[in-house]
Amino acid sequence: MSAPFATQLLGWKKLKKSGNLVPNSADSDSNTSKALAGSILNFLGVTADMLLPDTPENLGPALERAVSIDLTDSLPKADPSRLWHVDHRKVISDFSQYSHLRRVADAVKANPTLRTDLGVDYLIQPDVTVGISQKLTAEDLRPFLHAAVSCKWTIRSDRVQNIRHEFLQMIRHRRGRLPHLVTVTAEPMPSRIAAIARGTGEVDAVYHIAFDALREAVAAVGGRQQQEDLAECIDQGRLRPYEELASTLATW
Repeated sequence: MSAPFATQLLGWKKLKKSGNLVPNSADSDSNTSKALAGSILNFLGVTADMLLPDTPENLGPALERAVSIDLTDSLPKADPSRLWHVDHRKVISDFSQYSHLRRVADAVKANPTLRTDLGVDYLIQPDVTVGISQKLTAEDLRPFLHAAVSCKWTIRSDRVQNIRHEFLQMIRHRRGRLPHLVTVTAEPMPSRIAAIARGTGEVDAVYHIAFDALREAVAAVGGRQQQEDLAECIDQGRLRPYEELASTLATW
């Protein structure tokens, strides 16, 4: 089980300095990461001699676009009764429960003191947003923000902090029901996935684009810590297959 676009993005890359081939989801400085990522590719049937010229170099934005395109197609099929709005990097103030932030931003812009005290980091642009049209009034013509998806090709400590910060701002500033706050990743190391999957609720769940291959890779070449971290994340419902994302959003 893997995302429909997984093998379009996951592949091998040639290091500029050494010329060695490494998986494009691996940390080239980590032998554990390279072993797990290579095993994932093997389980997906992507061998080292398949160095595809059309594999994107900038994989973060490519993952964002792939998720956006996939959800645009899959959500109306999962629930045709709703009018879905899937967008790439749309500011949250364009949605009903955050529309007041535009007025806050205007006030902050006009007042240097407020700008110093409040900053402007509440006008967040999630990588992918999922909105739903609802009964609109003359005062509110914006759709409801149903989900915010943070797409991170791999997980590093700075990216974890960025996800938590953005989602905490969305939790604090909403006026209405909280959107589903999730992360989509291709990270091969469960210990790094656990860094964002664990926590106090800033992230509802992490969805992996090659979930079954990840489990097989960890069982085959992962050490005890990687196996324990993966089991914890899955058993606690914090790490899920990407294929469940659309159905989860459609039934939530």
